[in-house]
Amino acid sequence: MYDALLAETVTIRGANGDKIEAYSARPLDSGPHGAVVVIHHMPGYDAGTKQITRKFASYGFLAVCPNLYHREAPGADPDDAAAAARAVGGVPDERLVGDVEGAADYLRELSSSNGKVGVIGYCSGGRQSFLAACSLPLDAAVDCYGAFVVGKPPAGMPLQIEPIVHLSKNLNAPLLGLFGADDTTPSPAESAELSAELDRHGKTHEFHTFEGAGHGFFDVDRKSYRPKAAGEGWNRIRDFFGTHLSGQKG
Repeated sequence: MYDALLAETVTIRGANGDKIEAYSARPLDSGPHGAVVVIHHMPGYDAGTKQITRKFASYGFLAVCPNLYHREAPGADPDDAAAAARAVGGVPDERLVGDVEGAADYLRELSSSNGKVGVIGYCSGGRQSFLAACSLPLDAAVDCYGAFVVGKPPAGMPLQIEPIVHLSKNLNAPLLGLFGADDTTPSPAESAELSAELDRHGKTHEFHTFEGAGHGFFDVDRKSYRPKAAGEGWNRIRDFFGTHLSGQKG
């Protein structure tokens, strides 16, 4: 089996045609392959997120992670870039949608693409994955413990965002949600509220809540990491994208 990969920093067109930095990883065979836009968590475009991007390439997907903080802090350390983004209220929703659209276009234009693109995000990126799937013609979406899809940020939190559960009626793709039973952002009650709203609109989705896991259970570099939940979660992600991103775009 030929399993060589290419991982590199690239430049893509984001919202408003802006040139932004992104991290790309892909198999080096001719494909065709499905593709995944990876949305980084609030701490930023960091080594852990780049590792996730490479993991998707090892699974046989084309993958790209746009640096959502590139405009605020080009070339900065992830912690500094995240602080700069927080200082201005976070990434505006409209700009996020444009950046994901640009990343999806980049992936579709690769010669080994089958034309199908999914999106996945973690933490704030989980919310943004849901937002993108409600705003763009994507083929699959994964929300990993996305906060504030339901409910507003608490007072004093710098993010200037609003709940987006009302967008459920616009969901354009099957959605996989992975949550922790011990999480508070989102809480199990909030993920249940989102599921009920998706049911109300007849939207295809499957949600899984892992016992003994809280927020950030996928993050191998944090105390919140839960190997059992993360392992099962990765299996579900791989199967989900394998189902919805295989074959040729019709």
